[in-house]
Amino acid sequence: MRDVRSPSRALPHRHGQGGTGKTTVAAALALALAADGHTTLLVETEGRQGIAQLFDTPPLPYEERRVAVARGGGEVKALAIDLDEALLEYLELFYSMKRAGRALRKMGAIDFATTIAPGLRDVLLTGKVKEAVTRRVDGKRVYDAVVVDAPPTGRITRFLNVTDEVAGLARSGPIKTQSDGVMAVLRSPQTKVHLVTLLEEMPVQETADAIAELEATGLPVGSVLVNMATEPLLPASSLARAADGRLTAAELAPALAAGGLPADPAIAAGLVEEAVEHARRWRSQDALRGRVAELGRPTTELPLLTGPVDLGALHELADRLEVLR
Repeated sequence: MRDVRSPSRALPHRHGQGGTGKTTVAAALALALAADGHTTLLVETEGRQGIAQLFDTPPLPYEERRVAVARGGGEVKALAIDLDEALLEYLELFYSMKRAGRALRKMGAIDFATTIAPGLRDVLLTGKVKEAVTRRVDGKRVYDAVVVDAPPTGRITRFLNVTDEVAGLARSGPIKTQSDGVMAVLRSPQTKVHLVTLLEEMPVQETADAIAELEATGLPVGSVLVNMATEPLLPASSLARAADGRLTAAELAPALAAGGLPADPAIAAGLVEEAVEHARRWRSQDALRGRVAELGRPTTELPLLTGPVDLGALHELADRLEVLR
């Protein structure tokens, strides 16, 4: 939970086996960067149409379309990259082979090519992102920022490090030129790779591993975005007692009576069980906050949304992410 941001930043992000909310965070970041009259492009690379679902729009075609208006009149456009169409564009641009490319597509040759040469897939995807980042009209950049909802943390370094990926495909020619141009953008000061995590053991460890890999390849790491963070439901003293197993059903009886509820021992025991579970989960999450801090990266926490993830919820998260502007 990654993104690529344009003239001033980029962010490929995400991590985990799913469930970290990277697409939601990417959408909220795009809204934050579009505030005050800016234009942001939000790019999807995994073909899941997750952006369309978040913004409640029909499935996105392979073209840039406005999906939201940000605070202050800015706008968010979205692009779901279609791998076949990206390859056809590539063949037309570098080899003037658009018609031949369409014939290859009908034969299934494109799927075959990207299967036997997986690095080609990432070159095409990141190449499209690079084109959007560097595109100009009348000397002015088209987008103030480009946010990329990139693959999971376990694959992010391989996805972004297209120079190594393309090494086995070509040592010269258009593919090599394309990958070199992509890396120039990705390693530039205008790019940041933000990572989305949860306060859970595996996601935090995967984030630490991803940061080390990104730094080793010279890719610019940005912030760690802790998603779905919860607030404690009990005072600090009660949290400690519950986590240590020192909270008793008898202690809850007065509170039940004050709330007009029957002082039923079974109800009280059930509430104690819930309180202990909550307190221990909170203690575990709080310990993981320390591990996140040890990563040495700026950190922003995003709250767990209790309702549906609609446009209003995305704006709420966007307000928290304005620190990344």
